[in-house]
Amino acid sequence: MDRHVNKPVKSGYVRPLDLKHGRVDLTHGSGGRAMAQLIEQLFAAAFDNEYLAQGNDGATLPFPPGRVVLATDSHVVSPLFFPGGDIGSLAVHGTINDVAVMGARPVCLAASFILEEGFPLESLKRIVDSMAAASRAAGVPVVTGDTKVVEQGKGDGVFITTTGVGVVPDGLQLSGDRARPGDKVLLSGCIGDHGMAIMSLRESLAFATEISSDSAALHTLIAAMLDADAKRGLRALRDPTRGGLATTLNEIAAQSGVGMLLDEAAIPVRPQVEAACEFLGLDPLYVANEGKLVAIVAADDADRVLAAMRAHPLGAGAALIGEVVQDRNRFVQMKTRFGGRRIVDWLTGDQLPRIC
Repeated sequence: MDRHVNKPVKSGYVRPLDLKHGRVDLTHGSGGRAMAQLIEQLFAAAFDNEYLAQGNDGATLPFPPGRVVLATDSHVVSPLFFPGGDIGSLAVHGTINDVAVMGARPVCLAASFILEEGFPLESLKRIVDSMAAASRAAGVPVVTGDTKVVEQGKGDGVFITTTGVGVVPDGLQLSGDRARPGDKVLLSGCIGDHGMAIMSLRESLAFATEISSDSAALHTLIAAMLDADAKRGLRALRDPTRGGLATTLNEIAAQSGVGMLLDEAAIPVRPQVEAACEFLGLDPLYVANEGKLVAIVAADDADRVLAAMRAHPLGAGAALIGEVVQDRNRFVQMKTRFGGRRIVDWLTGDQLPRIC
């Protein structure tokens, strides 16, 4: 941890940053006055909260009772700005979701930035402001962080690593090894939006309706599902990011020693996403999502949890897409629209690099 990064105290260096024409240079990562200026006028101004304002090398903050959940994620998405979000809001949403799918209430975030020399300060401010707005909207503050600068040509503008901390109540246990034959598989909405928003921008594809990332913080949706799940029928929650829905379900099947049987007709995909996938030769089942979740729920509780999902804005398109089955091979299979079956296997490589 860089000792200056979490110190929004006045350094005496008062010349304002040239946010319109200025660029990141190596002095912004040197630990001196230029770095203090960047932190005070850009990062601390955007993320301002009582814990960051403590001005120490780390944040001291109170925690509610329960078990602590810790998750960390690095973000290298390219391009940095895309329809429906940017690397800043994505970094907040992605880490909040990693904490929330464990059943935890997210409490705070830490953020680490690697900046490339020459990156425009105006673009950096746009990213930081977006990140701050996302954290405030979610009610999960950024309480500490770090900044480093690398030489031009040795980075790619901005890389962000976020770490999230949350608290899960005693008695609640959500885990990928708890799926049982007969359980139902629920999905909170259309798949593939985020990955295709990125790829459409990279490939300069135009559609009658713009494809926008689904990037969103899911903790309020998960809280509503837990409130509806009085009998604790929820077994596991996951956000199907890299590798998409297919990879996520293969992971759970492997952890639990079960199989999955999906219904292709029940899996929601937007027409423009389906068209983009077909044009690029991609399967939407493997495309990344940043605002969707998969839930494995006991059969007796599935209808109640599904209703709670559909009553929430982030789960309005929720669907029951399959069930857990007994299978010693741990295969994920799918009933196709034509009445056949296909294996939904693991990816052998990365369909979409730099997607989050």
